Amino acid sequence: MKLGISLYSFHAYANPDKLGIKGCIDKVKELGAEGVDIVEGPRFATQEEYVAYAADIGEYCRKVGIEACCFCVGSDFLNGSGGDLEAEIARVKLLVDVAAAYGCKFMRHDASGGFPQNIKHGRAFENALPRLVKGYKAVTEYAKTKGIKTCVENHGFFAQDAERVEKLINAVDDDNFGALVDIGNFSCADEYNPRSVGIMAPYAFHAHAKDFHIKSGNGENPGDGFFMSRGGNYLRGSIIGHGDVPVKQCVNALRRAGYDGYLMIEFEGMEDPITGISVGLKNLKKIVG
Repeated sequence: MKLGISLYSFHAYANPDKLGIKGCIDKVKELGAEGVDIVEGPRFATQEEYVAYAADIGEYCRKVGIEACCFCVGSDFLNGSGGDLEAEIARVKLLVDVAAAYGCKFMRHDASGGFPQNIKHGRAFENALPRLVKGYKAVTEYAKTKGIKTCVENHGFFAQDAERVEKLINAVDDDNFGALVDIGNFSCADEYNPRSVGIMAPYAFHAHAKDFHIKSGNGENPGDGFFMSRGGNYLRGSIIGHGDVPVKQCVNALRRAGYDGYLMIEFEGMEDPITGISVGLKNLKKIVG
């Protein structure tokens, strides 16, 4: 496996008044990683401006010798664009063009945060599946024309369980569409991470390494920095190797399925991001070997 870092991990360091995006890419190179994941950038008045910005960042990655791997963006095929599915598909297709300008081979976009709270019946994942399939299929068919594979991450509570993501991928049934396996995110759905990684690993196009401190929801709220899982446990982002996610076992589950792509650090802890990323990368290098 190759190791990389999601630029999301740098948090405020990515702001122009600190390192900025290019400075973060320099830091990735300095730390000894090989690639980056890119998240949605600043707001632009026009699509042309966004594409030009992405092309500049992509060229900088090539100059530095860092691979721009995956463009990670938000989407919501149940509620996005005011509930207009065709409009949401069209919006996400524009982001495919941005991914191409960055030079990314993959684009991850979310499924949905779930049904609106005012819907009390028919909220099952199976009820949403046909609409999600239509959205993902339309986007991945367009992405093929740009040489980009698309993927869904176990992310956002609603489409976070391994079985739900597997069901979605098989329903779309397209070799251009697969999974971004985030080994830590299964904790948000209270799943046992290695088991869930084992389910999703055969579909993996890309992978994220993430760790959490996990406290039982049967105890008191630990305080600032923690959030609640879907089942009411308390989670806080941690440095890889410092938390409770069995990272090594998850990496072995990916390997067992034949995955040999990038494993990208996604740091969400309270520590200084440079410290969190650098210590986590050292630990992950030991785990990957």
